[in-house]
Amino acid sequence: MWAEFKLHEGEHAVFALDRVGDGVALRSCPIAEAEEEFTATVAFWRRWLSASRYRGRWRETVHRSALVLKLLTYAPTGGIVAAPTTSLPEEVGGERNWDYRYVWVRDAAFCVYAPAQAGLHPGAEAFMRFLTANVCTCPPGDSGPLQIMYGIDGRSDLPERRLDHLEGYQGSWPVRVGNAAVGQLQLDIYGALIDAVYLYDKWGKPISSGDWDYVSGLVDWVCDNWDQPDEGIWETRGGRKDFLYSRLMCWVAIDAPSAWRPTAACPPTRRGGSARATRSTGRSCNAAGRAEHQAFVQYLGGDVLDASVLMMPLAKFISPTDPKWLSTLTALGDRLVSDSLVYRYDPAASPDGLRGVEGTFSICSFWYVEALARAGRLDEARLALRRRCSPTPTTSASSPRRSARPR
Repeated sequence: MWAEFKLHEGEHAVFALDRVGDGVALRSCPIAEAEEEFTATVAFWRRWLSASRYRGRWRETVHRSALVLKLLTYAPTGGIVAAPTTSLPEEVGGERNWDYRYVWVRDAAFCVYAPAQAGLHPGAEAFMRFLTANVCTCPPGDSGPLQIMYGIDGRSDLPERRLDHLEGYQGSWPVRVGNAAVGQLQLDIYGALIDAVYLYDKWGKPISSGDWDYVSGLVDWVCDNWDQPDEGIWETRGGRKDFLYSRLMCWVAIDAPSAWRPTAACPPTRRGGSARATRSTGRSCNAAGRAEHQAFVQYLGGDVLDASVLMMPLAKFISPTDPKWLSTLTALGDRLVSDSLVYRYDPAASPDGLRGVEGTFSICSFWYVEALARAGRLDEARLALRRRCSPTPTTSASSPRRSARPR
């Protein structure tokens, strides 16, 4: 059943979905009631945003982004989905079509960072509620105490299957439900999660002793397992490697709690091991440099550039003006940046087990802006940020100029 109607300027209409859930009866909605509900909805969102402390130039953009993150939160549990969509293609006709309707630990932790610092704590509190009720109580799996993702209701079983009766967006097949990456080992999620909990403890409410014990247990596990090869932040399907970003975030996971609560980071018997693991992960990250590019690279022993290394100065692992870092920033700008849009990596140089080309990745573009700013290249950073926040960007993220693709 479907109906079509057209409204002209000044006209209004009220309509109801014919199916809103089991046990919910369909009923009419008088115009006065609809207007009252609309007014209450607007008031709720304005009241929620009124807590923001952000007063910078891009206030409207920041607040719109915060609203989107809030809308991605499943209210009953506090889980934050990566996206409300499935099987939208990286490129039309391609196979890089994934189901993102789940709570990725990393993505949700990223969603906590900015709102918490802006004073919008309810979103952070909701995610902490999800962690406490679901993640912290989930038994350890084959890949460690954390899965990389969970269902919005806390489910850990998320099998991937193809819906062969659907052709996909503009013929972009397959259409998928579930995500097989759930079984991957991605060590960086521990650093992301622990850093998010740290920020919540700092900007929101102090965590409980039980939550602290859980964090300490995660640190213990990372101390013993940080040097395993894994699938990495981009959850490639091309096999495990010693990804630099994974080692970097393990360093964050191990180092952060000792600076956060130095007297209770871990029991005395573990502090020596924690310090040794911190130094070892640091040496491992420093080793991921190649003379060919004069830059930090995607994985140990490789020579592929990867935008995830932009997090190195942001995580305070290296000075943003260190000569080795500056040469890395230049190499990334030369080979992975197109009109301030940033590619994650070059699949031709680093096969990821899938056909097709990569589009650019928004979060990497913003990491690039911050790295430029911290390196003192302020004019370039301002220009890149204006391009990213412009209502009419100069280059499409999904259709970059062919000549500017990674070489």
